Amino acid sequence: MALVILRVMFLMVAIALGVQVVRSELFESTFSALPWMAFFGVLLGAGAVLAGDVFIRRKRLDVITAVYFGAVIGLFLSYVLQLGLTPLMEQIPSADVADWVKLAVAAITCYVSISVLLQTRDDFRFIIPYVEFAKEMKGLKPLVLDTSVVIDGRIADLIETHAIDNQLIMPQFVIAELQGIADSSDKLKRGRGRRGLDILNRLQSNPKVDLMIFDRDLPEFAGQPVDQKLVLLAKHLEGKVVTNDYNLNKVAKLHSVGVVNLNDIANSLKPIFLPGESLNVRIIKPGEDVRQGVGYLEDGTMVVIEGGREHIGEMVNATVTSVLQTSAGRMVFGKFEATAGSNGQ
Repeated sequence: MALVILRVMFLMVAIALGVQVVRSELFESTFSALPWMAFFGVLLGAGAVLAGDVFIRRKRLDVITAVYFGAVIGLFLSYVLQLGLTPLMEQIPSADVADWVKLAVAAITCYVSISVLLQTRDDFRFIIPYVEFAKEMKGLKPLVLDTSVVIDGRIADLIETHAIDNQLIMPQFVIAELQGIADSSDKLKRGRGRRGLDILNRLQSNPKVDLMIFDRDLPEFAGQPVDQKLVLLAKHLEGKVVTNDYNLNKVAKLHSVGVVNLNDIANSLKPIFLPGESLNVRIIKPGEDVRQGVGYLEDGTMVVIEGGREHIGEMVNATVTSVLQTSAGRMVFGKFEATAGSNGQ
């Protein structure tokens, strides 16, 4: 509602400005249609500003901040340069030419300042109370996505649950690696690469996902493999690496970089069994040992039942003896008690 009121007030100010332009001395001795053309030109400009504001819904605070400070710094530098060029400006015979030179200096300094800040906004942080407050309230660190986690695809499902609101960083070198996998002559690799690109497009097309493509090469990237670049980028952005890769997990921890392992998240959400508890499971295949049978819970957790080999294809009752949990998954070990429905008889 506040935005609607603001836009209506802006439109009213534009109309008032157009009326003042029509009544100004500039159009007293000119063609009669020219004032109305100027009036509608002012309204057209105001409409273009409103249209841009309405249709550009996702406004990035870091970009707005960079433009704002770039304009302020550019105007300040322009003023300093004009003071330094005053002796030369006084030698220009025409005042109009001097004004155009001042305008050109201001335009150049503002453009250069804004361009530099836009390209380096990830390297410099402006201490603005509102920005820092919002960052502290969210407590968010950027998440740098690994190739394996994009191909896996579960990151898209997790983000769409709104359980994670962090900004997602997709490095350009990871996209290049995905494209290389998608162009592989191996059918399996080609399918995995294309799946990764589809997941990336799915994230990018979601208006509620803050995904940024990091396309700059840091000096420390030179000659480094992709995994090392990911760790260095996460350290540079003070963020975390999202991965399913066990080795990358270890490398990131060696560099004191936070890691979000989707396998760990999935394991933490699985039902927990304690030794001595009972469970029902269907034995579907023999285990590695002579008397073992293997079954699976509904969530995919493997259950190894001692004494279950003779009951393949049956639903059995078992007592949990131990639970093995790793980043690769969870395994439950149990001891056969009875077939389901026999009540131990």
